Amino acid sequence: MPLAVLDSSSQILMLLKAHCMILIAIGANLPGLQGETADQTCRQGAGAVSALPGLQCHSSSQWYRSAPVPKSDQPDYCNGVVRMEGEIAPEALLQALQEIETRFGRVRGAANAPRTLDLDIIDLNGIIRAVPDPVLPHPRAHLRAFVLRPIMDVAPAWRHPALHRGVTSLLVDLGRQEIEPWS
Repeated sequence: MPLAVLDSSSQILMLLKAHCMILIAIGANLPGLQGETADQTCRQGAGAVSALPGLQCHSSSQWYRSAPVPKSDQPDYCNGVVRMEGEIAPEALLQALQEIETRFGRVRGAANAPRTLDLDIIDLNGIIRAVPDPVLPHPRAHLRAFVLRPIMDVAPAWRHPALHRGVTSLLVDLGRQEIEPWS
């Protein structure tokens, strides 16, 4: 197979930018510290993520309402994704996101417990790693419509770094999961 010939610096820059993408999933289903609704908390959380030093916000998805996964009697979640650009070590990004969660009242407890704010690294510039934390790409992102649908808003051409499949293909394979635009 012949190699592609890039005939301009803009084509080279576009190729490099395709691999320079940070996807952060944002979710909440409990009131914020000041009584904010889940969508208000998510919007504020997106603002805090967008302000991280050394990174630039490319775009934010619309907000979606989804049922808890796994199913439970918890309130519905508000979910979205922020697409960032830049270079940062995985451990440094995880620490920064956990500090934001703590500022918003996140208390770490049982797995899948309700939360005031949840920030997950879905993809960090295509890095694949199983250890140490954070595992990249997020190990369950491809199984969750509440992650994949917002990714379609900000990165419709995104391909899962480990599975080598596009976001649309992954979403189709999920089957029915409850998700709708937040209103």
